[in-house]
Amino acid sequence: MRIVAGTMRGRRLASLGKGDAAAHLRPTSDRVRESLFSILDGGRFGDVIDGVRVLDLFSGTGALGFEALSRGATHVTAVDSGRKAQTIWRENAAMLDLGTRAQLLRCEVMRLPAAAAPCGLVFLDPPYGQDQGAAALDRALAQGWLTAEALVVWEEASAQSAPKGFHIEDSRRYGDTWVTFLRVLMRE
Repeated sequence: MRIVAGTMRGRRLASLGKGDAAAHLRPTSDRVRESLFSILDGGRFGDVIDGVRVLDLFSGTGALGFEALSRGATHVTAVDSGRKAQTIWRENAAMLDLGTRAQLLRCEVMRLPAAAAPCGLVFLDPPYGQDQGAAALDRALAQGWLTAEALVVWEEASAQSAPKGFHIEDSRRYGDTWVTFLRVLMRE
């Protein structure tokens, strides 16, 4: 894996080795990441990366959040409870010399604490087929992690319906991966 574009373009990221025990981790492929960020950079959803804070739920290796930092995001908060994922994430953050621009919360997504500052872009990559995505978004919304018009990028094995408080902007298929783009409904 590598950073596809931006200030850290071409930098390699640590990932799983062959026969690694953390088989539940499935990093977003370079091809899917490149397609996803072409959509985000294309302006369809406005300027959603430059200067934004990012929340990376079920972050795994951190590739999506690190790619966003490379392309102009100011901060990423990653959330993952897996020890192998945490180890790889920390290794990647150190290799990229991110300092305080990246933070790892070592907790279950459903135990997400209150936010210090809301995020305008959310990556959501829950374990496929385990119906955890909507509950994770509900928790993030309740804990103040999302700005009023945050964009959510939800990676899953199938196209997703919009949970309460969100509406679908787009949905795209990449092989056996579906990416659904959601927006937070305007709150009064």
